[in-house]
Amino acid sequence: MTTPTDPTRPYRVSCAPGLAPWLAAELEQLDLPVLSKDHTGVATKGTMIDGMRMLLHLRTAYHVLQRFADIKATDPDMLYAETTRLPWERVIPIDGYLSVISAVNTPSVNNSMFPNVRVKDAIVDRLQTVHGKRPDSGPKADRTVVHLYWKDDQATLSLDFSGRKLTDRGYRQLPGKAPMRESIAAALLMEAEYDGSSPLVVPMCGSGTIAIEAALLATGRAPGLLRSAYGIQHLATYDADVWRTQRYEAKRLAKKTTPAPIIATDNDEAMVEAARKNAVTAGVDHLIEFDVCDFADTEIPDATGTLIVHGEYGQRLGDIDELQSTYKRVGDFMKKQCPGWKGFVFTSRELAGTVGLKPAQRVPFEHAGVDCRLLRFNLYSGTERTNAVTNPTTSS
Repeated sequence: MTTPTDPTRPYRVSCAPGLAPWLAAELEQLDLPVLSKDHTGVATKGTMIDGMRMLLHLRTAYHVLQRFADIKATDPDMLYAETTRLPWERVIPIDGYLSVISAVNTPSVNNSMFPNVRVKDAIVDRLQTVHGKRPDSGPKADRTVVHLYWKDDQATLSLDFSGRKLTDRGYRQLPGKAPMRESIAAALLMEAEYDGSSPLVVPMCGSGTIAIEAALLATGRAPGLLRSAYGIQHLATYDADVWRTQRYEAKRLAKKTTPAPIIATDNDEAMVEAARKNAVTAGVDHLIEFDVCDFADTEIPDATGTLIVHGEYGQRLGDIDELQSTYKRVGDFMKKQCPGWKGFVFTSRELAGTVGLKPAQRVPFEHAGVDCRLLRFNLYSGTERTNAVTNPTTSS
């Protein structure tokens, strides 16, 4: 999708800690190269159009950062001087609003906000010199956003195409208590190989994030279409016609077929109502069956499918002893009522051993600063094979 006037540039796509493998898989699905990956992001390259495609289609990403320049900076004064030399007038509109955010790890700085100020000053001073006036600036990272990554004496300045995090889809108006982040929910569904062809049951659905992300995934709906405002729209290089075309293409790719049933339940009526309203905002409420009940009373479809339980962790909510009893009940529920299903439990590492079944797989995740595991259980019919292990991993 490259044109002579749309050169290929380096990008870094950031994500929540530990989600890089799933983000890399998404980039490959978009036919973009995975040049490298680390704990919080993936390096790739592409055109401006590819940047737009990433904004619209990526489910596990935080920010899409197009690299603008690499500079050497041993201290804040050198950072200012080198940043001032760069041609910011090519990309920063003079009548806009500029924000600078940063990740800094250099011995010459002990105030993490100071580099933001120096970079901001350098950019607006450059624009003052070129245009005779400067844009407004401040902390609201919702319009033109420049990202600084500074480690030791090397700094990278990038244009943040996202603005707000891509995980801020906009549908979760009622988040509830300790909600799951949208990107984590998307990664869990990818790991579970969910595609909408068989039923999905989500007991303990909370505010509905897993069920809503499942509906979006199953119908091929680009999550970025739920938002209308992005950082890329506040760059001088922004092409509104191309952006409209990419949004149209993303809408065209949505599947016309209805996925298998998605069932979401919770014993908290207020949470189910919040989940329902969030699903309405996301435009997928017609694809999800909501019910108020104890998880053990969730009606399981005759056709086998996937069950995902996201329980409490014990760090912020719930008593550990009580939760251990709850997870034991979850294990009994899956064993007795879900034969032939793929069962998943997402919880803290501390509570991962309390389900009472031997997992076939334990996949590490980080969520809200908690060391978590996604446990997979192959729920065979009959008692002798219920706890059998297939494809065990070495993850602890």
